[in-house]
Amino acid sequence: MPRPSELTVPTETGPGRLLVSPAETPTALLWLGHGAGGGAGAPDLSALAEELPRHGVTVVRHEQPWVLAGRRIAPRPAALDAGWLAAAPAVAGLADGVPVVVGGRSAGARVACRTAGAVGASAVVCLAFPLHPPGRPERSRAEELLRPTVPVLVLQGTRDAFGAADEVAAAAHGAPAVDVVPVAGADHALTVLRSGPVGQDDTLALIAAEARRFLGRALTTR
Repeated sequence: MPRPSELTVPTETGPGRLLVSPAETPTALLWLGHGAGGGAGAPDLSALAEELPRHGVTVVRHEQPWVLAGRRIAPRPAALDAGWLAAAPAVAGLADGVPVVVGGRSAGARVACRTAGAVGASAVVCLAFPLHPPGRPERSRAEELLRPTVPVLVLQGTRDAFGAADEVAAAAHGAPAVDVVPVAGADHALTVLRSGPVGQDDTLALIAAEARRFLGRALTTR
């Protein structure tokens, strides 16, 4: 498999960066954003970048300008969307005609859902969608999750304080495009307890396998 490469993307608030894990013969490109508490090296994002290129999916992890600038606090959603959209032409060039799927973890999943239509995404992959702030279920972000008109996969921990898998499934009830897959014992970082029945490595393998299956279904029915 070709080695990952990096591409700097200029934006109005400073440079962003695309980390490209290319497939040898790509049939799709998955463009992933990171969360508000970390960058593209999150274990779940890294697991997708390692596994999916073996199966024909180029993975592009997008580091937002605020991370490259060394800031610890993410900007407001509008700034995140702007930083993301600034990279759309570069991502389209990397895709070179194959379908583009957007996604990300936590805040990155929100960005992907809000902008899926604007970038012409074929599907959306959400890792730990933050349905609401911890302890504040009345502040639901379900509207963002339900906004895409293309198939959406949500991989959600059963211990996620930002909305457990059953909460997200309830919020998406009646939305046939949204498929919520519980990740047993996982929290918002999709980390499991050492005492749990499924280990961390197996959990990350499950996440990658579910994403691969979803992409196979979603892109076949386009």
